[in-house]
Amino acid sequence: MQEDYIKWYSPNLGADFEMLTFGHGGYPIVLFPTSKGRYYENKDFKLIESARHLIEEGKVKIYCPDGIDELSWYNKNIHPADRVKNHIWYDKLLLEEVAPRARHETGFDKIITAGCSFGGYHAANFAFRHPWLVSHLFSMSGAFDLRGQMDGFYNGDFYYNNPIDFLPNDQSAALWDMKVVLGAADRDICRHDNERLSEILSRKGMNHWLDIRQNADHDWVIWRQMFPEYLAQL
Repeated sequence: MQEDYIKWYSPNLGADFEMLTFGHGGYPIVLFPTSKGRYYENKDFKLIESARHLIEEGKVKIYCPDGIDELSWYNKNIHPADRVKNHIWYDKLLLEEVAPRARHETGFDKIITAGCSFGGYHAANFAFRHPWLVSHLFSMSGAFDLRGQMDGFYNGDFYYNNPIDFLPNDQSAALWDMKVVLGAADRDICRHDNERLSEILSRKGMNHWLDIRQNADHDWVIWRQMFPEYLAQL
């Protein structure tokens, strides 16, 4: 399995940025880390290994960008408005630096976003904000309402980065072209978020799959089962 480490200076962040990629071709998957996780987390916790056969067959190429949650949503040392602003710079990095690389290297017009836990938030938020660029969303135990990170603060920037809020009113035609899978477990701390997002998608008439696994928890064990099963549907 081909593995490459990439580091470059990001003009959007004004700092160096790191990413791992796995594979030599296929559907481009941008796979986010969990809360405050790093670019190597999905490798360390064997999520990449769970999809090894699909990577080696050239069906998918996985891009694992670094996270900046400690500078944004989890940064209690700055004002909540600045937490959102820092996340917006991250979104611009994904849009202007990561996604173009993935599209160019694989030859696909659209990318696929995926992630576990807080990585599921990043996958969903990017997909719903930029639906013209995303063909599939695979979220595993994602969280989709970040009000708890804002200490009671609310503004327009936050609204447009909180999927539970902005998605019901979003009428972008590309949303209805996207394939969405929301995976969760029956004992999942994020089960309610997934059921709530599923209700929103249903009200909008967007086809999706709410996959609730039985006798399972919010944990890598179930995510390592889900991830290759979702990718196999491509």
